[in-house]
Amino acid sequence: MSTAPGTVLVVEDEPSIADVLSIALRYHRFEVMTAGTVREALALAGRTRPDVALLDVMLPDGDGRALGRRLRAGQPGLALVFLTARDSPAEIVGALEFGDDYITKPFNIDEVIARISAVLRRTLPHARSDSREGTALADVLPQRPPLRYGDLELDETTYSVHRAGRTVELTPTEYALLRFLVRNGGRIVPKEQLLRHVWQYEHTPPESTVVETYISYLRRKLDPLGPPVITTRRGVGYGLA
Repeated sequence: MSTAPGTVLVVEDEPSIADVLSIALRYHRFEVMTAGTVREALALAGRTRPDVALLDVMLPDGDGRALGRRLRAGQPGLALVFLTARDSPAEIVGALEFGDDYITKPFNIDEVIARISAVLRRTLPHARSDSREGTALADVLPQRPPLRYGDLELDETTYSVHRAGRTVELTPTEYALLRFLVRNGGRIVPKEQLLRHVWQYEHTPPESTVVETYISYLRRKLDPLGPPVITTRRGVGYGLA
């Protein structure tokens, strides 16, 4: 069995952003822990030591940079990557004085993966030598039951998809879109809601066809394995048959 490329602690108080980051990181075989507050992050890091922390700068109970300093004080080899909407030169310089990288919102998920991978290539040997003893990941990341809808099954631990017992290879974005549709059952989900949840669009670009494009990708992969499963309500959105 191949070893995971590293363990990432995602500290982000916006659930939809944390969700997409988790999906993409797990798809690329990272172990992932998530926290929405400083308090949750400190508790998680105390129980199992991550290799890198991906930190939102603005958190509901504190500052992500101050959290980074506290985490690194307890684990000197920990890599720190900051994720924030602030992009002034002073903010970037201030974060990079003790952090390893800085990513601005809105972000490209492929860039996030590439930057975390690059940081871990530089820091991982030292981070892991800085004592990884303690609670195993399995102790804090319990198995989650699969999501099911008809003959679809989504494994939320391995982020794999099966239809009628056959594996369906999806990209992280395709997985996130299908999971949101499955979680909404047979309800028609408006396009604007899909854009906000899966792509984090605050305002819907009137010319955007990204949802239609990814719906067509999903149909191309799912329909050969059974009856059409995704329905369209023209002018409204999409759902599952």
